[in-house]
Amino acid sequence: MTKVLVSDPIDQVGIDILSQVAHVDVLTGLPAAELKQIIGEYDGLMIRSGTQVTAEIIEAAPRLRIIGRAGVGVDNVDVATATKHGVLVVNSPEGNTIAAAEHALAMMLALSRHIPAAHSSTSAGGWDRKTYVGNELYKKRLGVVGLGKIGSHVARVAQAMGMEVIAYDPFISDERAQQLRVRLSPLEPLFKEADYITLHLPRTAETENLVNAALLAKMKPTARLVNCARGGIIAEADLAEALKNGVIAGAALDVYAKEPLEADSPLRSVGERLILTPHLGASTEEAQVNVAVDVAEQIRDVLLGLPARSAVNIPGLTPEVMEKLKPHLQLAETLGLLLSQLSRGSVQELEVRLQGEFAEHPSQPLVVAALKGLLSSALGDKINYVNAALEAKGRGIHVLEIKDDASRDFAGGSLQLSCRNSQGSHTVTGAVFADGELRVTSIDEFPLNVPPSRHMLFTRHRDMPGIIGHLGSLLGEHNVNIASMQVGRRIVRGDAVMVLSLDDPIPPSLLTSIYAINGIQEAHPVTL
Repeated sequence: MTKVLVSDPIDQVGIDILSQVAHVDVLTGLPAAELKQIIGEYDGLMIRSGTQVTAEIIEAAPRLRIIGRAGVGVDNVDVATATKHGVLVVNSPEGNTIAAAEHALAMMLALSRHIPAAHSSTSAGGWDRKTYVGNELYKKRLGVVGLGKIGSHVARVAQAMGMEVIAYDPFISDERAQQLRVRLSPLEPLFKEADYITLHLPRTAETENLVNAALLAKMKPTARLVNCARGGIIAEADLAEALKNGVIAGAALDVYAKEPLEADSPLRSVGERLILTPHLGASTEEAQVNVAVDVAEQIRDVLLGLPARSAVNIPGLTPEVMEKLKPHLQLAETLGLLLSQLSRGSVQELEVRLQGEFAEHPSQPLVVAALKGLLSSALGDKINYVNAALEAKGRGIHVLEIKDDASRDFAGGSLQLSCRNSQGSHTVTGAVFADGELRVTSIDEFPLNVPPSRHMLFTRHRDMPGIIGHLGSLLGEHNVNIASMQVGRRIVRGDAVMVLSLDDPIPPSLLTSIYAINGIQEAHPVTL
């Protein structure tokens, strides 16, 4: 008999849906050892954020066909191991969109009208109308940082309230921005202009502590900041200081770098300028029902042999095909991620050219992997192999696929990604060597042979004496260790590219000094 285990609390409606096709056991709060002991009996597993589905758990589940996460994030599931074992992982990427957007809007209103402080004062016997004179949102300028589904909904509702909306999202096309009736802006000008700023970004290496003392100092002293997205995007100590010193007028947070919020957090001592809630963004009765229904229906459909609509890993590929394509998919995703950080702007077109043996493989997974890498800087764990094409389409990115049977320079073929935007174009090419090692073989047509590493620096410069030594000395002065270095050029004393593999990330403040080196034209820190 088909069996499904529900190991975290979910709404009863989800259990009822699962019961249509399977025997359902609801066993919440299981220790990992006990879950491992019984998971082999089940065909499906439904979880929320509490259950940790590790590689060890998955490997102990030979019958398991699907893991359903009733929510968005799947960081508590070892997706790679699940994919290796042919286990589908699904989530509910839209189930809490409205709840999260409405919480951000509620925070803005609460800040503007001093609702928490006025409530506390009145409950304590006060009647202080003068102290709590507020501000209207009408005709104010709202800065939306991240125009995904939640940010877009916030923008639409804010416009209905009479607000002007400006937005920062490097992966939104001008056409999509026009559809949303928002004005796109670089990040720093947005922080300078906006009266209210709401964050709707994932937490990634690029967004961690994105909002720090330097960026807060650019805001108006009357401006207010809201974060109902992910903790860690705001440097919390910097925000506490900015609020205490009157750098900005107020802030409201629903998410934190460490949750629950630590007892000694500087945020706890800020006072009335700061509103804190305990990660309530998805905590509505409707959202809890929505995610339970969404994921339960997907588990039901998969157990009936039907496709899932929100798979996080690659659907429709057998473990054998997956294993064969694994390094090629990894290369496509790596090149996409590299390209996104080189382009620094809204991508309007992506060309995926499969050359030599790459053209013999199924192309759709490789195109999707490239899109996943391209969009992961902006969307983090919200982007996956199933929604990558839809997300790209929603952002107005035109995708062009080209197959070229010519082997070019490598016996195993190569993969070339090119992107174009209003600022120009970039091209990256890579190959998979016989031992499965990935190599970046050219950037903007400059020949290279570089294995990708976690931290890298790409420069474009004039091929002239002294540049390499000057850059190496500068990095050394800032304690950034160089693991390897390679230069690609087409003609002597012309333009060239340099790739440094680093043991440490480039501090953002160091970029200005790098650009000041005579001959440096572009410098791109990259995190893979």
